Amino acid sequence: MSMAFLICLATLFFVAAIGAPIGYSMMVAAIVWLAWTGSDLSLAGEQLIQSIYDGYILLAVPLFIVAANIMNAGSISDRLLDFCNAVVGRFRGGLGHVNIAVSVIFAGMSGSAVADAAGPGKMIIGMMTKDGRYAPSYAAGITAAAATIGPIIPPSIPMVMYALVSDTSIGFLFLAGVVPGLLMALSLAAMNSVLAGRAERIRETPVPMREMPRLTFRAFPVLMLPVILLGGIYGGAITPTEAAACAALYALLLSMVVYRQLSPAGLWGVFTESARQAATVGIVIGSALIFNYIVASERIPEALAAWLEAREISKIEFLIGLNILLLVLGMLLDGGTIILVVIPLFLPTVKSLGIDPVHFGVFAVVNTMLGLITPPYGILIFVINAVTGIPIKDIVRGIAPFFVALLAALVILVASPDLVLYFPRLFGYQG
Repeated sequence: MSMAFLICLATLFFVAAIGAPIGYSMMVAAIVWLAWTGSDLSLAGEQLIQSIYDGYILLAVPLFIVAANIMNAGSISDRLLDFCNAVVGRFRGGLGHVNIAVSVIFAGMSGSAVADAAGPGKMIIGMMTKDGRYAPSYAAGITAAAATIGPIIPPSIPMVMYALVSDTSIGFLFLAGVVPGLLMALSLAAMNSVLAGRAERIRETPVPMREMPRLTFRAFPVLMLPVILLGGIYGGAITPTEAAACAALYALLLSMVVYRQLSPAGLWGVFTESARQAATVGIVIGSALIFNYIVASERIPEALAAWLEAREISKIEFLIGLNILLLVLGMLLDGGTIILVVIPLFLPTVKSLGIDPVHFGVFAVVNTMLGLITPPYGILIFVINAVTGIPIKDIVRGIAPFFVALLAALVILVASPDLVLYFPRLFGYQG
């Protein structure tokens, strides 16, 4: 590791420590490295532009953001919530199960944990806390934990990012996220059932069965969106990037034409907010691509792989150590930065140890999602605090038991590659 790279890292940590966003911190650090090594400073802009223009799959990111924001602005989330409440709200801990079910279905449409927490998550917290049914901390905790399923069940924005840096098939990554997402949901549902006896203060009145056909009919167009997207991708009709465009268009037609809940003025607000969110993500991605150029120039991944091989680190030891590292980093960095900057460092080692890249990508993304609900950086904690006003310390306390449930699911996923790769292999994956 050269002196230039050490100074680059020191600059990155210093700029981030004084409060600058991580994207700008990486950009400043990259410019410092270029200046120290005597390289042309325009290399930073060249790498950013070339990498983004060559990254066709990156178009999926802003399109999924638009789709998620349209769904939250229209009545799509309301109809989905009513349907899930009718199906699973009648059981013990019913509204907790509704919360999880909504996240599973919404995950098949948005690919974003933040969109899940800010949209249907806000509504379900209101339902859970109404008339004292559940404590606000419990409602916020299960909502934050369930929102982490959003980027696991396809489509998934973080998996798009992983596909970009690992050159892995995004289609197979999406398929590999199905079982892990359902396993996470089952883990949360089991924990909710265990805690419901004490947490559920008022039992939800079951929705009469005669209402089921009407509620199903109201939600049917919404429920068809994941079917259309995944059917189109794996039927070969559309690419994942085109699926993101279809998701945005379908959500737009539902909200403005079918349900007529989104006005042109509201649509302008959706596009404006989506542009802001996409620009924020774009800055992080672009900065990470510049930083990855520096890491590749310094040959850091190869040096790290050689160092680990010299110490004869076994596959199990590597997986345990890496997951602990990712959990710790998840408390300090956002998931996109970990996927774009940290994960590529270990890809040569993953290959040399014979770890399947799709399996690795899925459990790495699951691991970074746990970082979204861990302080001090857990973004979902801040999102729920912002939309509900529930104190952060109460949200963290409510998350704790559900974090344990998700951690158990992560251990199973890491130890069971065949479980993760079941659906990809059904569709021809040779890994």
